[in-house]
Amino acid sequence: MVVSLLSGSPKNGVELMDEIERMTRGWWRPSPGSVYPVLEQLSNEGFIRKREDGRYELTQKGQEELEWPFGPSSGRPGSVEELVNEVSGFVSLMEDLARGDRGKIEPYLPRLRELAERLSSLAGEKRG
Repeated sequence: MVVSLLSGSPKNGVELMDEIERMTRGWWRPSPGSVYPVLEQLSNEGFIRKREDGRYELTQKGQEELEWPFGPSSGRPGSVEELVNEVSGFVSLMEDLARGDRGKIEPYLPRLRELAERLSSLAGEKRG
């Protein structure tokens, strides 16, 4: 998400927290303790760099990550295990949303049921 937000324009940590809060319509405002370590990690990995004005901007590597069709938050899965872990994280997020305000996911329940059936079918398949 951070890489995606920085694609629009350079931002500092507070601006990123404000933008995430705005995007989630106040549902979530990340803490400095969660945003700044991510910025440091992305910087160490070469996806972003800190400018003299304190704002972060994408590097060429970060721009290339945005071009990956699954988006910047997922990155390029290196293995099936990483892909399964990514799916698990999204399921946990949906569970949290349902506990907080089930109304937020109500419009998506038919699609979620369809996805659950597809995964269940995949898990139950026997190959011979």
